[in-house]
Amino acid sequence: MINLIISNDKSLLDLDKIYDFMQQSYWANKRSKEKIKKSIEHSLCYGVYDGEKQIGFARIITDWTTMYWLCDVFIDEDYRSLGIGKRLIEEITTSGDLKNLFGFLGTKDAHTFYKQYDFVRELEKTMIRTPDFLRK
Repeated sequence: MINLIISNDKSLLDLDKIYDFMQQSYWANKRSKEKIKKSIEHSLCYGVYDGEKQIGFARIITDWTTMYWLCDVFIDEDYRSLGIGKRLIEEITTSGDLKNLFGFLGTKDAHTFYKQYDFVRELEKTMIRTPDFLRK
Protein backbone atom coordinates (compact mmCIF):
# COMPACT_ATOMS: atom_id res chain seq x y z
CA MET A 1 0.00 0.00 0.00
CA ILE A 2 1.27 3.44 -0.93
CA ASN A 3 1.43 6.16 1.72
CA LEU A 4 0.99 8.97 -0.83
CA ILE A 5 2.02 12.48 0.16
CA ILE A 6 2.07 15.51 -2.18
CA SER A 7 3.81 18.55 -0.74
CA ASN A 8 5.27 21.86 -1.86
CA ASP A 9 7.73 21.87 1.08
CA LYS A 10 11.13 22.17 -0.62
CA SER A 11 12.95 20.86 2.45
CA LEU A 12 11.53 17.39 1.65
CA LEU A 13 12.90 17.27 -1.91
CA ASP A 14 15.58 14.72 -2.79
CA LEU A 15 17.91 16.59 -5.17
CA ASP A 16 19.80 13.41 -6.12
CA LYS A 17 16.55 11.65 -7.12
CA ILE A 18 15.41 14.69 -9.13
CA TYR A 19 18.80 14.98 -10.86
CA ASP A 20 18.89 11.27 -11.73
CA PHE A 21 15.47 11.45 -13.34
CA MET A 22 16.26 14.64 -15.25
CA GLN A 23 19.36 12.96 -16.69
CA GLN A 24 17.06 10.32 -18.21
CA SER A 25 14.55 12.82 -19.60
CA TYR A 26 14.47 14.20 -23.14
CA TRP A 27 14.01 17.78 -21.97
CA ALA A 28 16.58 18.20 -19.17
CA ASN A 29 19.35 15.64 -19.72
CA LYS A 30 21.92 18.37 -20.39
CA ARG A 31 21.26 20.28 -17.15
CA SER A 32 23.93 20.18 -14.48
CA LYS A 33 23.05 19.34 -10.91
CA GLU A 34 23.85 22.95 -9.98
CA LYS A 35 21.37 24.28 -12.60
CA ILE A 36 18.68 21.93 -11.34
CA LYS A 37 19.32 23.01 -7.75
CA LYS A 38 19.15 26.70 -8.71
CA SER A 39 15.95 26.17 -10.73
CA ILE A 40 14.33 24.55 -7.69
CA GLU A 41 15.39 27.45 -5.46
CA HIS A 42 13.63 29.93 -7.78
CA SER A 43 10.43 27.95 -8.40
CA LEU A 44 7.36 26.57 -6.70
CA CYS A 45 8.01 22.83 -6.45
CA TYR A 46 5.85 19.85 -5.61
CA GLY A 47 7.31 16.59 -4.41
CA VAL A 48 5.40 13.33 -4.44
CA TYR A 49 6.32 10.76 -1.80
CA ASP A 50 5.58 7.22 -0.76
CA GLY A 51 6.18 7.82 2.92
CA GLU A 52 9.63 9.44 2.96
CA LYS A 53 10.71 8.14 -0.48
CA GLN A 54 10.40 10.69 -3.28
CA ILE A 55 8.56 9.18 -6.25
CA GLY A 56 7.59 12.27 -8.24
CA PHE A 57 8.20 15.93 -8.85
CA ALA A 58 6.84 19.00 -10.64
CA ARG A 59 8.24 22.50 -10.90
CA ILE A 60 6.20 25.66 -11.50
CA ILE A 61 7.57 29.03 -12.60
CA THR A 62 5.11 31.85 -11.93
CA ASP A 63 4.58 35.56 -11.39
CA TRP A 64 1.73 34.61 -8.98
CA THR A 65 -0.62 37.04 -10.77
CA THR A 66 -1.14 36.19 -14.43
CA MET A 67 0.57 32.93 -15.44
CA TYR A 68 2.60 29.88 -14.57
CA TRP A 69 4.78 27.46 -16.52
CA LEU A 70 4.50 23.81 -15.46
CA CYS A 71 7.68 21.84 -16.09
CA ASP A 72 9.97 18.99 -15.03
CA VAL A 73 7.05 16.71 -14.17
CA PHE A 74 7.89 13.09 -13.44
CA ILE A 75 6.64 10.03 -11.61
CA ASP A 76 9.05 7.18 -10.83
CA GLU A 77 8.61 4.31 -13.32
CA ASP A 78 7.73 1.87 -10.52
CA TYR A 79 4.76 4.06 -9.56
CA ARG A 80 3.32 4.88 -12.98
CA SER A 81 -0.19 3.84 -14.04
CA LEU A 82 -1.45 4.17 -10.46
CA GLY A 83 -3.10 7.58 -10.89
CA ILE A 84 -0.34 9.38 -9.00
CA GLY A 85 0.48 11.74 -11.88
CA LYS A 86 -3.20 12.63 -12.10
CA ARG A 87 -3.30 13.42 -8.39
CA LEU A 88 -0.21 15.62 -8.74
CA ILE A 89 -1.53 17.65 -11.68
CA GLU A 90 -4.95 17.98 -10.07
CA GLU A 91 -3.30 19.30 -6.89
CA ILE A 92 -1.38 21.87 -8.92
CA THR A 93 -4.18 23.02 -11.24
CA THR A 94 -6.72 23.36 -8.44
CA SER A 95 -4.44 25.05 -5.91
CA GLY A 96 -5.66 28.43 -4.69
CA ASP A 97 -2.47 30.10 -5.90
CA LEU A 98 -2.65 28.79 -9.48
CA LYS A 99 -6.23 27.90 -10.47
CA ASN A 100 -7.06 31.40 -11.74
CA LEU A 101 -3.83 31.92 -13.70
CA PHE A 102 -3.01 31.04 -17.31
CA GLY A 103 -1.12 27.74 -17.28
CA PHE A 104 1.51 26.83 -19.87
CA LEU A 105 3.62 23.73 -20.43
CA GLY A 106 5.65 22.02 -23.10
CA THR A 107 5.41 18.31 -23.88
CA LYS A 108 6.42 16.04 -26.71
CA ASP A 109 4.23 13.09 -25.80
CA ALA A 110 1.68 13.81 -23.05
CA HIS A 111 -0.89 16.06 -24.76
CA THR A 112 -3.79 13.71 -24.07
CA PHE A 113 -2.87 13.47 -20.39
CA TYR A 114 -2.78 17.26 -19.89
CA LYS A 115 -5.93 17.85 -21.95
CA GLN A 116 -8.03 16.37 -19.11
CA TYR A 117 -6.81 19.30 -16.97
CA ASP A 118 -7.97 21.84 -19.57
CA PHE A 119 -4.60 22.47 -21.23
CA VAL A 120 -5.15 23.19 -24.94
CA ARG A 121 -2.66 23.06 -27.84
CA GLU A 122 -1.97 26.46 -29.39
CA LEU A 123 0.90 25.78 -31.74
CA GLU A 124 0.38 28.89 -33.86
CA LYS A 125 1.13 31.17 -30.89
CA THR A 126 4.18 29.52 -29.37
CA MET A 127 7.80 30.45 -29.99
CA ILE A 128 10.92 29.27 -28.21
CA ARG A 129 14.50 30.46 -27.95
CA THR A 130 17.01 27.73 -27.20
CA PRO A 131 19.83 28.79 -24.83
CA ASP A 132 23.24 29.46 -26.32
CA PHE A 133 24.88 26.44 -24.63
CA LEU A 134 22.47 24.08 -26.41
CA ARG A 135 22.68 25.76 -29.84
CA LYS A 136 26.47 25.57 -30.10
